[in-house]
Amino acid sequence: MGIREGDKVIRIGGAAASMADTALSVPQLLDGGRLDYLIFDYLAEGSMAIFGRMQAVDAAAGYGTEFLNVHIGPYLRAIAEQGVRVIANAGGVNPAGLAAALRAMIAEQGLNLTVAHIEGDDLRPQLFALRAAGVLDWESGAALPYAVISANAYLGAFPIAAALDAGADIVITGRIVDSALALGPLIHEFGWGVEDYDLLAAGTLAGHLLECGAQVTGGTFTDWRDVRDWANIGYPIGECHADGSVVITKIDGTGGLVSIGTVAEQILYEVSDPADYIVADVRCDFGQVKLEHIAPDRVRVTGARGRAPTDSYKVCVTYDCGWRAVAYQPIMGEDAAEKAMRQGEALFARARRLLAAADLSDFTLTDS
Repeated sequence: MGIREGDKVIRIGGAAASMADTALSVPQLLDGGRLDYLIFDYLAEGSMAIFGRMQAVDAAAGYGTEFLNVHIGPYLRAIAEQGVRVIANAGGVNPAGLAAALRAMIAEQGLNLTVAHIEGDDLRPQLFALRAAGVLDWESGAALPYAVISANAYLGAFPIAAALDAGADIVITGRIVDSALALGPLIHEFGWGVEDYDLLAAGTLAGHLLECGAQVTGGTFTDWRDVRDWANIGYPIGECHADGSVVITKIDGTGGLVSIGTVAEQILYEVSDPADYIVADVRCDFGQVKLEHIAPDRVRVTGARGRAPTDSYKVCVTYDCGWRAVAYQPIMGEDAAEKAMRQGEALFARARRLLAAADLSDFTLTDS
């Protein structure tokens, strides 16, 4: 079992839910967050295709440049002065490239920050062997495609913890489990072990609540009318304890809302079975999670349980499969909707005539 420290509280700020997320979160969290860690979740499944395509054009590319010029670069000095450690999966398909560019930026600013990067998720070099082994799509049973753009396993949190153990101030990863961005620091800080399943599940839940930024502070809340001051929405902070409990909050005076409703909705976000949420390090049971509204914009989360992880990793593959085009055209006047439908049908018919004349196949899907 891991080390238990009674009074230690680790404050983690969730600054980004995508590679193109806001430039306003980092200054807000650094100005008033009193943070130990700042985490950035850059990678959706579609993002991997974008980064893979970037690297196909330029072998040195394939990572989130916004991390350098928007999210972190302008604030490196403040990060160093405050002692905030940063975890980000902004490495895309080239975490080594982003780490090298970041080290150069740190050197230019004369700062003393150590950068680590984590590799091992990129399976493109193993595609031939995986195809020969008969690997299939787990839902459809389809064979592994050939025109692969990216292929990445979702790694867990222990490599992040190891990098922090070794003294890294900033950890850059490729495709990892989103919640591992927060679980890694908690393993490092509290000494949780690989068989501390309840604690790993609790840390996973904390990371799951923080990973999507302002979603948990009312950004996508069903009862959106209850959420005040969208323009100054507060970004989430998790106050994490060694027993696995976490208090979700935000900076006083910011907009948004932290309530049982906003937290409950985020718990269920992208979770098909709350009693068996599978990540690389643990199988989580959120079925008995308890939410307590302990003060304005402060919700305590407890009760996650865990079981031993599976013996395999989730893998996401993106590949070329034709082209997609979307066109918009305003249709005005009497019976505009009916007129628009007729025009759409005519445009598809004309386009099909052009495809046939060029000896090209028909559309695989159309919508109008």
